[in-house]
Amino acid sequence: MQKIRVRRSIAGFPMLENLHPVLARIYAARAVQSADDLDYRLTRLLHYQSLKGIEKASAMLATALIEQQRLLIIGDFDSDGATSSALAVNALRSFGAHHVDYLVPNRFEYGYGLTPEIVAVALETKKPDLIITVDNGISSHEGVAAAKKANLKVIITDHHLPGPFLPDADAIVNPQQSGDNFSSKHLAGVGVIFYVMLAVRHALRERQWFKELRCEPNMSQFLDLVALGTIADLVPLDRNNRLLVYQGLQWIKAGKARPGIYALLKIAKREVNQLVASDLGYKVAPRLNAAGRLADMSLGVACLLANDANEAYEAALKLSRLNEERRIIEDGMCREAFMALDKLLEQKPLEKGICLFDPRWHQGIIGLLASRITERLHRPSIVFAPSQQGDELKGSARSIPGVHLRDILESIAMREPQLIAKFGGHAMAAGLTLEIRNLTHFSKAFQHELDKQVDADVFQGKCYTDGELTHEDLTLVLAEILRYKAGPWGQGFPEPLFEGRFNLITQRLVANKHLKMTLGLAKSGTQLEAIAFNVNPTDWPNHRTEQIIATYRLDVNYYQGRKSLQLIVETLEPEQ
Repeated sequence: MQKIRVRRSIAGFPMLENLHPVLARIYAARAVQSADDLDYRLTRLLHYQSLKGIEKASAMLATALIEQQRLLIIGDFDSDGATSSALAVNALRSFGAHHVDYLVPNRFEYGYGLTPEIVAVALETKKPDLIITVDNGISSHEGVAAAKKANLKVIITDHHLPGPFLPDADAIVNPQQSGDNFSSKHLAGVGVIFYVMLAVRHALRERQWFKELRCEPNMSQFLDLVALGTIADLVPLDRNNRLLVYQGLQWIKAGKARPGIYALLKIAKREVNQLVASDLGYKVAPRLNAAGRLADMSLGVACLLANDANEAYEAALKLSRLNEERRIIEDGMCREAFMALDKLLEQKPLEKGICLFDPRWHQGIIGLLASRITERLHRPSIVFAPSQQGDELKGSARSIPGVHLRDILESIAMREPQLIAKFGGHAMAAGLTLEIRNLTHFSKAFQHELDKQVDADVFQGKCYTDGELTHEDLTLVLAEILRYKAGPWGQGFPEPLFEGRFNLITQRLVANKHLKMTLGLAKSGTQLEAIAFNVNPTDWPNHRTEQIIATYRLDVNYYQGRKSLQLIVETLEPEQ
């Protein structure tokens, strides 16, 4: 779908000294009001006390640790869940816990979260006294009830949107719950458990736990995990999240991170001293996620917990192989999905929402496929695959700005309580379970709710840019500022994207899908190297085109020990 280019609005330049003018403009478009918004010192981190339930949770955990109760972490099977699990285990062990273990439900056998089935597995194999959920649990009513029936204590730490009623846990920490006064509502699951561990350390300190035999741990050692999980989960980077990510990146670049992260970076061929947030999102997180998508996320957690570099590298290598397998499966599913969509579009106009199902599709990949469909068609998309229960489908949904997925699903569930077996998630991503016989009915209900709640102009795709750059600004110096000194960039605080008209001097296809170009500026005669990834080979190269309109990012290209400016072209079209 062709998107409209829209320049980001700028209310006014912030009063910041010693900034490149282009960077000042970029920050203004992202609502940066003062130097305080860019102050990422740890002393500026929001305090944990305003998180509802954290005092009770930390007191329970401190008592459990002092009494050496058996603690069990129940995680999710994505990168946020893996980093959350590793952080909880590592932090509790560093506090002196002797009996702390973790369990990540296999998505194909047990599904998401703290279910009665996973409680039964925990009782049989781990025999815990206290369960702590990380990145899940806020909708686990039945699982919590099963745990309480077995006389287990339960602490829920989560960041997903709660329903109208909360599980009957002993303590709940979730910035999204009603009555919570924590000012940053966008913590990832790993951010929530990091704050809980800060509070536990304080509770132990108050009880003189660290006074004699134990060294009080520096909590900064866990910020590498916080940065990775926060970027991987695509939560909005408000100031507090940017601070967490910035500090985590500094910890990694300083050589202080855990071996598993360095092993994943090495396999991904990322230089540690040049690390940026997008490297975590595009290179590390997919390898970690591959375990949860195709096998068991316990492998990912084990990689992050490894203390030995060789052990970590072996685990990272297995994760990378799984990721290659994931790519192959995903490519095949994408081809099938877009062929099916092309046939549908021949029969009727594009609807407001997309629902697709194929009995051959892999349950672990449907979220990625939904993302690809949403990116191409600018429509909220739900992709279904068979579950191991023969009469059920698992669905993974992705959305666009202006369509709150969880609210849409909740509206359907309230109107027709028997239609959706279970659901949960965020505004932009959600998961659900249906009986297969209800798929057609659900698809119609989904379209009906979109028609009812969402204005038509929401479905017109928009590409927001930071305007044009002069030839004086198209420099390696500015590229290095934006890449290494500004940011961190991510969801809700996007990497700068510019637009411009260029002469297309040379063009050639690389690896059958990437367009390598030399672009020229008409006024100055300046020539720039550029590349557009994953172009449609039926459209490009186009040797009839002499000028293009492009949106692009500035990048630093390293080749044979030299660095140069390169444009990463996001969209291009022939100038009419």
